[in-house]
Amino acid sequence: MPTDRVALGEFLRSRRDRLTPAQAGIQAFPGARRVPGLRKEELAVLARVSPDYYSRLEQGRQSNISRSVLDALARALRLDETERAHLLDLADPDLADPNSRARGSTPGQRADPGMLRLMTALDHLPVLLLGHRAEVLASNALFGAVLTELHPGSSFPRFLFLDPLARERILNWSQFASTLVASLRRDAARHPHDRRLTALIDELRSTDADVARWWDDHGVRDYASVAKIIRHPLVGDLSFDIEIVSPPRNPDQHLIVYTVEPGSTTAGMLPVLAGWQHHSHAMHAR
Repeated sequence: MPTDRVALGEFLRSRRDRLTPAQAGIQAFPGARRVPGLRKEELAVLARVSPDYYSRLEQGRQSNISRSVLDALARALRLDETERAHLLDLADPDLADPNSRARGSTPGQRADPGMLRLMTALDHLPVLLLGHRAEVLASNALFGAVLTELHPGSSFPRFLFLDPLARERILNWSQFASTLVASLRRDAARHPHDRRLTALIDELRSTDADVARWWDDHGVRDYASVAKIIRHPLVGDLSFDIEIVSPPRNPDQHLIVYTVEPGSTTAGMLPVLAGWQHHSHAMHAR
């Protein structure tokens, strides 16, 4: 399967740059250092490959890479579980998931029925169901009352980065948004031939300097739980912990649940917002 060796080399370089010899558990090689991170030669020694072989990897000139070499590089670079999976996907998606489906553009998505039932059971909390490319598959009324109404088929990343309301209402926007960029990078490696995903990322990088900066940092994460603080125009600041559930049979879908601390001010405000949303919809229906 064709792979993007340039992306693989850039990821290796970015992880090498962030790891010092002391952190890697080795004595620094002698000579002046221009950057604090590992030298290519130092990483080659840690991974037990030749310096020339490793240089070819970073330059995108090494076609065949064994699983044992990738595992050795992951250990040497102290990669976490998500970064290790990302490394395997960049080298060859079949190494990370031998049963993975074809990596072309994903056909139309349908919300997982189990996730929709779970969303109904959680109607006392704001809930959003995202699919591949973080496209909106469903959301409940309380999510619309707390943040904004997002219709099925819309793009959550486009809302987060291109709609001024997102930066205005989400007080810890940078923390939340940088995590989404890292998740999109993970998706891009898992679906390297998805033209719509590539176009979305290119659009966001060209129109938002924050996205471009975070993308160039090569951070990678699976969709992760991140706290969110929302400034609501009617009830003030609301604090949520974001929990994420993915169905085993459809790992590209993510149920995003905005949980609250029992007895907190935010917990007390949710019924108020639910009533306000119901009243607002009733008025518009007249």
